[in-house]
Amino acid sequence: MKNTRRIDRMLRNRQNVPKMNLTSLMDVFTILVFFLLVNSATTEVLETPKKITLPASITEKKPRETVVIFISPTEVTVQGDVVASPADVEASPTPSVASVAARLAELRSQVIGTSTQAVADSQEITILADRSIPFTVIKRVMSTCTSEGYARISLAVLQKSPDTRLTQN
Repeated sequence: MKNTRRIDRMLRNRQNVPKMNLTSLMDVFTILVFFLLVNSATTEVLETPKKITLPASITEKKPRETVVIFISPTEVTVQGDVVASPADVEASPTPSVASVAARLAELRSQVIGTSTQAVADSQEITILADRSIPFTVIKRVMSTCTSEGYARISLAVLQKSPDTRLTQN
């Protein structure tokens, strides 16, 4: 049986099936992977001890990697080491706290690696204080930090959504 011209044309066109170009698809996936890697590394969460209840505030900026001081109702901790109690800090006759100053000086001398070097060079401190702590204790710890050369001090708070500010007024 002889093929007609129409059948011949259909057979010719069927053999010229276009192939899928995977190069552009792989480029899109590569860009997507890089985007996700870069954006997933930008979040940093400070772990708050269970003993501390932070005050709530509306904030826009994310915390940076700094020296962290916890002030709970029972102890003052500098970078994980207990150095004093809030009662000792409040009863101190001087505006600075010697044990906090000693721990900050120790941290500055114990720089190992690039990440701890960046923290030490930033001269920045984040204070996580329980909301029941008197301001005189926080003020003395802050005074000690500035006397040790840490000029940038941040107070950590819980982040609230901006909508709650409108409902509380």
